[in-house]
Amino acid sequence: PEMIIGVAGCVAQQEGDKLLARLPYVDLVLGTQNIYKLPELIGKIKSGRRRQTAVSQSADFEIPSYLPDLRRGPDYKRFVTIMQGCNNFCTYCVVPYTRGREVSRKMADILAEIRHLISHGVKEITLLGQNVNSYGHDLARQVNFSTLLRETAAVEGLKRLRFTTSNPKDLNDDLIKCFAELDIICPHFHLPVQSGSNNVLKRMNRHYTIEHYRDRAAALRAARPDIALTTDIIIGFPGETEDDFQATMALVREIRYHGAYSFKYSDRPQARSAAFADKLPEEVKSRRLSLLQEEINRIAAERNKEYVGRVEEVMIEGKSRHNPGQWSGRTTANQIVNFKSSASLNPGDLVDITITEACRHSLRGQHD
Repeated sequence: PEMIIGVAGCVAQQEGDKLLARLPYVDLVLGTQNIYKLPELIGKIKSGRRRQTAVSQSADFEIPSYLPDLRRGPDYKRFVTIMQGCNNFCTYCVVPYTRGREVSRKMADILAEIRHLISHGVKEITLLGQNVNSYGHDLARQVNFSTLLRETAAVEGLKRLRFTTSNPKDLNDDLIKCFAELDIICPHFHLPVQSGSNNVLKRMNRHYTIEHYRDRAAALRAARPDIALTTDIIIGFPGETEDDFQATMALVREIRYHGAYSFKYSDRPQARSAAFADKLPEEVKSRRLSLLQEEINRIAAERNKEYVGRVEEVMIEGKSRHNPGQWSGRTTANQIVNFKSSASLNPGDLVDITITEACRHSLRGQHD
């Protein structure tokens, strides 16, 4: 009976008080700019003023200098928020409406949190934002994401550095140069393409062409030949023709992604594309998605085979979910590796593993 039930995030931002009316057991509705008020709101509920709603948004919003440790991850690796919101207004997306415009966190505050986490045993940091490449555009002091990467890489004690997510339109040469210069940045780049067709990209309002995307992918591989590229793809966007779909298939074969998240298009409340008239039949979307995923899986399996015989640094995450007699961890390229070992190991340990077998979605190895 003392449990407090809350709804937080994008749905809470969109629905607000409607959630309280519809769900009488919910005590708290928390919008995307209000998570920092959580302790205060819980205090109000406990003091008897039940059913709190906090969904206000402001153009002057600033991310607080101190972020409470929300334990977003295990003790050895954490996510660190560097910005929130988005200014891109892709026609299928509601992030600018639910999370607001881009707000960058002060670099000094980010670095202070990272140093705090490392002093408590964290080895891997993932810098987090809706579009990390545009970090710093709104700050009075002229800094950018490349500056933040270099400053973070210099923090003593950090072993691995990752980030997510990026928009190809903001992927500049200086950021790519960081991959060539900073070994601590993991050789994995998630670069959502969404479609291989310029016609579809234009209707999505993605602000780049497929030619630009190809150029950026090639530049990344030139800077860091061992980099693993992954992506997001939406299939069946309104108006997508068979030629558009085949252009996406051709791009997947050309780039040869190490993995991809692929989805059928569906309407989102407030998204501009929800009003587009030329929706595709469900059976067409399903057929195309099935063909795409078959090709993605085939290429990913071939990519995995390239690792057989190599020695890869693996950060241990724990015992394998499917085989408790084995350990499981991730390479710098973010691939899962399962292996046996007689050594005394712990989550967070970094070990060298010889890759012996490529599976569909993971690797197997040997700890010498």
